[in-house]
Amino acid sequence: MVGLSALWALEGRWTLLRDIAHADGSVNHLTGEVHFQRSGARLIQDETGTLVLGDRSLKATRRYIWTEINGRLDVFFDDMRPFHSVPLKVATYQTVHQCDPDHYQVAYDFSQWPNWSARWQVEGPRKDYVMTSHFAPHQRSLAP
Repeated sequence: MVGLSALWALEGRWTLLRDIAHADGSVNHLTGEVHFQRSGARLIQDETGTLVLGDRSLKATRRYIWTEINGRLDVFFDDMRPFHSVPLKVATYQTVHQCDPDHYQVAYDFSQWPNWSARWQVEGPRKDYVMTSHFAPHQRSLAP
């Protein structure tokens, strides 16, 4: 089986590593965790982490809603506005989200499932960066 096979395969906790490379050459880093949790027929994606901006560290959070219908995953913002869709059982996939005046293009890579990534190219009047997020199954430490 290639890639992500079903919505419920995302359920659980994931380690998140994210780099945000800006056009001016600066790079920000986020380390954190993503929790995909069932809510009826949906998965709620909650991200929490620490975003490092130069010498400052900030708490960062984000929420999305995922659903599965007809062999694809539909991703929504937390207020249920449509964001984008991803087909199941593909190794890689690209799509766009237009939010005038900004343009968002994402490239998903599920070829090393259960490790996967999302690379966002973001352009707009005040935005010009590439954000790459790497997800891996969360490993709990087994303390004696």
